[in-house]
Amino acid sequence: MAIRRQATWDGDRRSNIAPVGGMAYVRSIKFDAGVGSALLAGLLFGASTPLAKRLIQDIDPWMLAGLLYLGSGIGLGAYKALRHALSAGRAGEASLRRADRWWLAAAIMAGGVIAPVLMMYGLRRTAGSSASLLLNLEGVFTTLTAWFVFKENFDRRIALGVLAITAGAVLLSVGGSAEWGNAIGPIAIAAACLAWALDNNLTRKVALTDVTFIAMLKGLVAGSVNISIAAALGASWPSRSAIFDAGAVGLAGYGVSLVLFVVALRYLGTARTGAYFSMAPFAGALIAVVFFHEPLSIQLIGAGVLMGAGLWLHLSERHDHEHIHARVTHDHRHVHDIHHQHHHDAKDDGAEPHSHRHVHEPLRHRHPHYPDEHHRHVH
Repeated sequence: MAIRRQATWDGDRRSNIAPVGGMAYVRSIKFDAGVGSALLAGLLFGASTPLAKRLIQDIDPWMLAGLLYLGSGIGLGAYKALRHALSAGRAGEASLRRADRWWLAAAIMAGGVIAPVLMMYGLRRTAGSSASLLLNLEGVFTTLTAWFVFKENFDRRIALGVLAITAGAVLLSVGGSAEWGNAIGPIAIAAACLAWALDNNLTRKVALTDVTFIAMLKGLVAGSVNISIAAALGASWPSRSAIFDAGAVGLAGYGVSLVLFVVALRYLGTARTGAYFSMAPFAGALIAVVFFHEPLSIQLIGAGVLMGAGLWLHLSERHDHEHIHARVTHDHRHVHDIHHQHHHDAKDDGAEPHSHRHVHEPLRHRHPHYPDEHHRHVH
């Protein structure tokens, strides 16, 4: 089959910038919707950590995990219903295929049932600022799983960034008493990060479908399961105000954050999204220190510097080489950019972005790119 060849991307034609959005290079730092979505997702999730720690003083950990997720599911469900009512029947995101349901179910089990319980357990035994910075392990675990299990491409700069983030986490954990009992909290948080890392990689399998539906379903299922388990174990219901507070924290820190995270997966791939998501611990630590008066130590500052250096290494990456796109047929929300040049039937009104089943013909070209759904080629 013939491979269509296209001119090299010149950096100035904004319509030919990325598969599902725009990218612009300003000196050595890249800015695009994928990076912005990942960083904002991390900011919201990081802020939820010290806030959840305040709530956990009066709520059973399993019950709180359920309320956080249920709040996100209910809130996103309300938003989805409103959006549907205002869309006047126009096609939005692509629907979840039957073949993708098992991927989503496994992601919900790992990230929506197992991880939040471990996180709530660890929060009770770890200072809020330390717990927030330990969340960097989610990005590290996500990246390593993407590289060595799902075979996502990486280079030396990305590897050095992960090493710097890991060094920051190690620095954060040294010092103090070596008693096993004091390590239970950090170990539980690390295990939660590993479960979320598996969730992130599995979620990429369905990232091209309706992101609000994915996050809503995760919230409703995970919230219902965790609350049912908490009730079966004899946990009491908190006050109405505590339920409302937990739901609000969950909607922002778990619901909206997850929607933004899945959007970033579309643009960046799993490993890089996980790296940018490492903003979460910095946001959580800052809130814990400024608003909840937890100590700001030299150790904490040093760990933050190392993790910030790792983030900068990722942000300053530029991946640009000639590559081949194989023929593929799929359905997702898109605009008619350099990777989406196809015909429509007469019923199409031409409005963008839109979602429909379309074919990508074989193509060879060169431009800056990430390992997203349209750039999963061999290097």
